[in-house]
Amino acid sequence: MATHDDVRKIASRLPGAVEGEGRFGFGVEVKGKAKGFVWSWAERVEPKKARVTNDAVLAVRVPNLTAKELLIASDPDRFFTEPHYNGFPAVLVRLGAIAAEELDDLIVEAWRCKAPAALQQMLDDLTNA
Repeated sequence: MATHDDVRKIASRLPGAVEGEGRFGFGVEVKGKAKGFVWSWAERVEPKKARVTNDAVLAVRVPNLTAKELLIASDPDRFFTEPHYNGFPAVLVRLGAIAAEELDDLIVEAWRCKAPAALQQMLDDLTNA
């Protein structure tokens, strides 16, 4: 079972990753603006009411809609979506259903979806050193 601390450990080793303020999540700066790559899901509990943060579920960026569909099809107990994310390249992940080691690859891939090439090269250099 993965936790926010696991997410924090993974994101902390990614160049340029910064923890957001307010609800839990991480982004990377792109042209002076933070772009989120992983964040707590804001769930619509009651119709026409404000969304409520559900810290047991993370929204994680994916490269494209095909990758999203493949993840959901591979294990719908861990990965899912909801109408708010229709047409958006992010998958919802139940933290209680995934190991931290499995989450690592997802978060790094999510970061790569947003990180500028120079930061990606920094990670590659660190990994290959």
